[in-house]
Amino acid sequence: MRLQFVICKVLQREAYFCAARSKNIVDIVTLPQGLHDTPDTLRKELQAALEKCEDVQGRKYDAHLLGYGMCSNGIVGIEAKQIPIVVPRGHDCITLLLGSKERYKEYFDSHRGTYWYSDGWIETNAQPGKERYEKTLGEYREKYGDDNAEHLMEMEQNWMKEYQWATYIDWGLAGSEEHKKYTKQCAEFMHWNYDEIKGDSSLMQRLIDGNWQEQEVLVVKPGQKIIEDLTTPGLITAQ
Repeated sequence: MRLQFVICKVLQREAYFCAARSKNIVDIVTLPQGLHDTPDTLRKELQAALEKCEDVQGRKYDAHLLGYGMCSNGIVGIEAKQIPIVVPRGHDCITLLLGSKERYKEYFDSHRGTYWYSDGWIETNAQPGKERYEKTLGEYREKYGDDNAEHLMEMEQNWMKEYQWATYIDWGLAGSEEHKKYTKQCAEFMHWNYDEIKGDSSLMQRLIDGNWQEQEVLVVKPGQKIIEDLTTPGLITAQ
């Protein structure tokens, strides 16, 4: 099959790794990190990416793949027009990095207050830790002065008090040892516990290979759109 895989930039290492092992021809399209913070923008950017049903040589894709979960409902309303859209059933990209929504839930239930670190997250955005703190503080001081900056930083840090764990997802890719070290440093600075968990490529690999299992992915047929499953909060269906 010839597939288009639209992903958040934080998944690019893992996506190219899986695509290289697939028998299918996969064109990967990356969107900027952080679009889930504004779901309407994410929805607009995704729909625009999915309008392209041919590659640069005019060859038709057999399906679009989405490397997104619910992501603040940013995928709800996405419409399949000419070809199917295949999307993993999961809360966010962590499901793809861990290999299943069940494994995600199991870890979450035993490690309340987890902030996830991965290769892509570390490389595309400063994660909670000394680097991010000093960068943000410097920006606030420049804009608002020293006293106001300190007050704003206190407010900035409040939401981080909900977290207790800095957990690195290890796919064993190049640079992982440095990223583990970075995550440990962040955990120490934030006064969080450090943990690491082995990543699992199986879900993303099945998605790219076309091994689409109903319990793992939603196939949205042309003429349908993604909607929230009101009978099961946090899940999606097609209509």
